[in-house]
Parts: sequence; C-alpha cells; structure tokens
Amino acid sequence: MADNKETLGFQTEVRQLLKLMIHSLYSNKEIFLRELISNASDAADKLRFEALADPALLGEDELAIRIELDKDKRLLSVVDNGIGMSRDELIDNLGTIARSGTAEFLAQMTGDQQHDAQLIGQFGVGFYSAFIVADKVTVETLRAGTDQGVRWESDGQGEFTIESTDRADRGTRVTLHLRDDEGEFSEPFRVEALIRKYSDHIGFPVTLHTEGEEDDKIVNSATALWTRSRSDVSEDEYKEFYKYLTHDFADPLTWSHNRVEGKREYTSLLYIPAAAPFDLWNREAPRGLKLYVQRVFIMDDAEQFLPLYLRFVKGVVDSSDLPLNVSREMLQQNPDLTAMRGALTKRVLDMLGKLANGDDYGAFWNEFGQVLKEGVVEDFANRDKLAGLLRFASTHAGTDTQDQSLDDYVGRMQDGQDKIYYIVADSFATAIASPHLEQLRKRDLEVLLLTDRIDPWLVDGLAEFDGKQLVDIGRTALDLPDGDGALSQDAMNDEHKPLLKKIKGVLRERVEAVNVSRRLVDSPACVVSGEHDLSPQVRRMLEASGQEVPESKPILEINVDHPLVARLSGETDEQRFDELSNIVLDHALLAEGSQLDNPAAYVHRMNRLLLDLGSTDEQA
Repeated sequence: MADNKETLGFQTEVRQLLKLMIHSLYSNKEIFLRELISNASDAADKLRFEALADPALLGEDELAIRIELDKDKRLLSVVDNGIGMSRDELIDNLGTIARSGTAEFLAQMTGDQQHDAQLIGQFGVGFYSAFIVADKVTVETLRAGTDQGVRWESDGQGEFTIESTDRADRGTRVTLHLRDDEGEFSEPFRVEALIRKYSDHIGFPVTLHTEGEEDDKIVNSATALWTRSRSDVSEDEYKEFYKYLTHDFADPLTWSHNRVEGKREYTSLLYIPAAAPFDLWNREAPRGLKLYVQRVFIMDDAEQFLPLYLRFVKGVVDSSDLPLNVSREMLQQNPDLTAMRGALTKRVLDMLGKLANGDDYGAFWNEFGQVLKEGVVEDFANRDKLAGLLRFASTHAGTDTQDQSLDDYVGRMQDGQDKIYYIVADSFATAIASPHLEQLRKRDLEVLLLTDRIDPWLVDGLAEFDGKQLVDIGRTALDLPDGDGALSQDAMNDEHKPLLKKIKGVLRERVEAVNVSRRLVDSPACVVSGEHDLSPQVRRMLEASGQEVPESKPILEINVDHPLVARLSGETDEQRFDELSNIVLDHALLAEGSQLDNPAAYVHRMNRLLLDLGSTDEQA
C-alpha cells in the first residue's frame, strides 16, 4: 500500500535537459534502450560486489535483465534484479545532477541533432534519454537488504512524484509509456534487433518477454566480451562494447585485447576514445579502468592501473590473482599491481605507437596531445617512448598544425648540427614572428614552435632526444653550428662596449644586461632569458595564479647593423637617447608577447617621438 507520496521538482539543468529530449527529433532515438540496459547491468554488478561482504544479499537468484513488451498498451519495461535503490538514492539519482554531467552536457549543445544525440550518455545523462520516446516513465525499485519499495514517476514536464510501495523482489523496473508515434519500440523483432546490436556483450542474460506469450527468449550471448578469444570477437562487437562501457556514441580510435598468463594472470581490454571527455582537465575527476576479479565486478574507476597522464584510456581489466575482497587501500599496496600497472602502461604506449603510423593520429593528438605531454614530466621510465609520440608545429611546415615528430626533425638536421632548436611562446603567431628565429631562418635551421601551456615544463623534463640536446633559442647562450664566421659574444661586446654601457645605464632598472646579438637579422632588438631564469611564459602563468616568483630581469640583445640601433648610437641628445633606448626595449618585450609594466609611459614616449619627427619634417 502506497504512502508518503511527494511531488518534487527537477533541478533547473535537468528540466532543461528533459525539454530538449522531449522536443527534439533525434536521428538515433534507439540509444535509450542501450542506456537503460547498461544501467541494469551496472546494478547487477554492484549487487554482486556488495554480496562479497554480505552473501545474503544475493541469495539464490541468477542475476539477469528482462525486457517486457506490451504492444497494445505501448509499454516497454527494463527489469533487473540488481542492487536496487532506496528512496534517497532514487531522488538523488533521478532528480538532480549530483552524479551526472548534465550542466556540461547542456553547455556542449550546438543545435546539430546528430552531434547533440552523440552526447547523450557521455555526460552521464543516459536515463533521461528514455524521454526521447516516452511521454511518461515509471520506476519501481527495492534496494537489496531492505523491505520497503519506492515508486518514482514523471512525464518529464518539470516534476516527479515519489512514494513508498509494496514490492517483494529486489531490483528495479523502469517502465516507458511510449509516445503514440514510437510504437515500433514495443515490437518484439525491433527490440530484439536492438538488444543484439547494442547489448549482446552484457555479462548477464537479457531476456525478452512479450505480453500474451508464455516463454521468455534469451536474446544476448550473456558472455563477458573480454573473456572471449580475440578471433571470436568481431570489430563491430568491440565497438559496441566500448559504447556500452563508456556511454560514448562515437567509435573508439583503436583498442587492444590481451590475455596475460604465467606468474600473473589477467585479461585487459583497453580503448583509446575518439574525443576527449568534458572533464579531461580535472585531474581530480574519477578515472581509471573497470576492475573485475575472476569476473566479479570490483570497482568502476580503478585508477591504480594506469598513470594520470593516461586518464583518457577506457577499458576493463579482469585479474585472476588479486584477492576477491580487494579494496582500494589493498590495491595501492599490492605488489602485483605495480607489475600490472607497468605492463598496461606499456601496452597503451604501444597502441599509440601503432596509431602514430596511421591517419588517425592527428585526431588523437588534437584531443589528447597536451595530456600525453604530462607523461614526459611524470613518467621517467617511459620518457623515450613518450618523446617519440610527441608532435609539434615547426618552421619546416610553417603552419600551426602540430604534426612534426622529433624523429622527423632529426631526419632533417643539417650536417654538423647536433642540437634540436625550439622556441616557447604564448601563441603560434607570436612564435613564428619572433625575432629570435631570424638567424636560424637565414641559415635554414629548423625550429620547433612550442605554444601549449604545458610546453615549458615539457622541455624541462625532456633535455635530449636521440642523443641531441634540446636548446631554447630564447635563452642567452645560443650555440649555433660552426660556420657562421662570427666573433665570440665577448669579442662582439668589447667591440661595441661604449654603446652597450650607455644603453645599460639608461635601462639599468629594467634589464639585467645589454649584449650585441648573434641571432638577429632584421629586427633591432630582442629580449632573452638567463640560462637559469624562469621563462617568460612560466613567469606569467605563476603570477596569474597568484604565486610569488623570484625577481629577474631580461637581457636585452641589440642588432648593431640595424638602422634604428645605428641612429641610437649616433644620438647626441641625452633625453632623445633615453627615449629611444626605452622604446627599443618596449618593442622587444612586445614582440616576445610580454605585457609592459607601464604601458602609459610607453604611449607618452611614442607620442613625443612622433611629434619630434613631425617637427623635423616641417623644418625640412
């Protein structure tokens, strides 16, 4: 007998989502069944896990999923005998976005029906996809170990009701009251085809019952896909299992299915997604592989099997060795885990190595390249493998596409060149136009253009590749291959010592030193960092985050062959010399991408200079 009936409102974000579901005509409406069966499978997995500690929860029942159809009433029900939900869990899971990414899902909407439909499930909103085909959804559930059932119902218009109800069997029944024009989803042949297409790999029997018929029909193979031989699994089956596992709609880029035997026995099925999840940059977000021990589900996000920089990898690992009562703390301390983690990491990197030889690697790099760069800093053991997977823009291609590998660079090195040159900048436009490139461009020396936020840390962790040192051309000591015929830095400075000393006297509060440049051709000046100073990009990021950074001043390099510097050298008016010296430094800082400490002062200097030039022209 029902009691405690309440009418509650959905959160605003859920209300928006339901409106979208109801009033949009998606081209792939059938995905709702995949999502509901997936939820039922998760409920069965969770019951089996809790039964490890309390076997009475499981009882003698075989875990299974039943699809019930009533064509005359246009009803479709998904029934499981899994863990079930309590009243609070029902409100939390179906009325709020506490565990879903609904807000992020809505932010990703574009109005393109096919694109938008692909987002369903990826953001944890799979249950709500029921409202694509139903004008009312009823959920009846009883949590294992309790004796009070709960009934939830909504037409998706902004509210739902919840009440206690008498229910004898644990588990959950989700009943869809199909819309008038969605009767096809109460047709047995149509539903059976969808189950075979999307849910054949579910590790529990999925049966189909049609009103008026006595016998149920087992539709799926009910065998966990990863336990089957690779030769017995088709490409389509691998893809559909990935979609079940991740709630993603798009196919994965690649996957690896492997069984390890011997001292440690386990099976892994690892996938590389085609697109980054919305929370990729949240390093605290749940991540990891789905862990089974002897086919018993243990946890959804076993993060201990892969390093953080591979957090985009999805998949399953099923171990025969880990104890069945394994916990997160035990996993962290289990000696076998270290060996498994190393082997699985190597397998993922091997997958990426094979992917790098094909046409799909560019798409992978655009989605996950910056995350993979974290590994160069964090994973010393695999640094060489990771270095081979890196991709950069470079002056060789002259575009902002990051498609040049370090192997490509080394293969194009000039005779006598033993260093890999790079520049770090805030954007491609700043990097490609940097005055630091001028001498190298003149000598046809290729330079890697690093513009990602993580790149300053990347090059700190990657000192060399293939025996070639990586050299920042924005640092003071730029060592170019022999043959330029130039004097040493000290000799060049001695030759122009009076000018350098005079400029340094004017700019003493703003620069550490003034040198004659060996890297400039067309520009009058540039600024460089000391060998042990923070790069300008790192300094700006740390300052923007409110962190204290050690004080340091840039080094100004001047091109003594440039007409502006020649004008400066011949200037006898002390005030004009001061103005021009500061303007030369200001322009060098702007070309590097830095913000001026006193933009107003720069504007005043430029205004005075322009007025002086105007007066000179009038007198002439």
